[in-house]
Amino acid sequence: QVELVASGGGLVQAGGSLRLSCAASGRTFRGAPMGWFRQAPGKERDFAAGISWSGSSTDYADSVKGRFTISRDNAKNTVYLQMNSLKPEDTAVYYCAVVNGRSPLFDSWGQGTQVTVSS
Repeated sequence: QVELVASGGGLVQAGGSLRLSCAASGRTFRGAPMGWFRQAPGKERDFAAGISWSGSSTDYADSVKGRFTISRDNAKNTVYLQMNSLKPEDTAVYYCAVVNGRSPLFDSWGQGTQVTVSS
C-alpha cells in the first residue's frame, strides 16, 4: 500500500496561485495512476484531477479545467497540483490518492492540506 502526505496549502486571495505536493512512499507509486481530491466544509470529497502512471494522460473535473495542472515526478515519488486563478469555491482540504479512473483505489486517506481562498 502507498502512504501519501499532501502539503503546500495555505491562504491566498482570489486570483492567486498555489502549488500542492503529494509525497508518496511505497513501491507501488511508480506504477499507479494518481489523483487529487478535495473536500469543502459540509460537502463530500470530490475528484479534481488525475494523471496516468507515466504522466502522459491527465483528467480534470470541469470545475478546475483550464486553471489546475496535475503533474508527477516518479523519480521523487511526488505528484503536484498547480492551481492558478483560484476562486473562493476552491476552498477545501485537498488529498491525493491512488486512483482507478476518478475513484480512489483504497478506502483510507492520507494527510490532506488546507487551501483557503479569500474573496
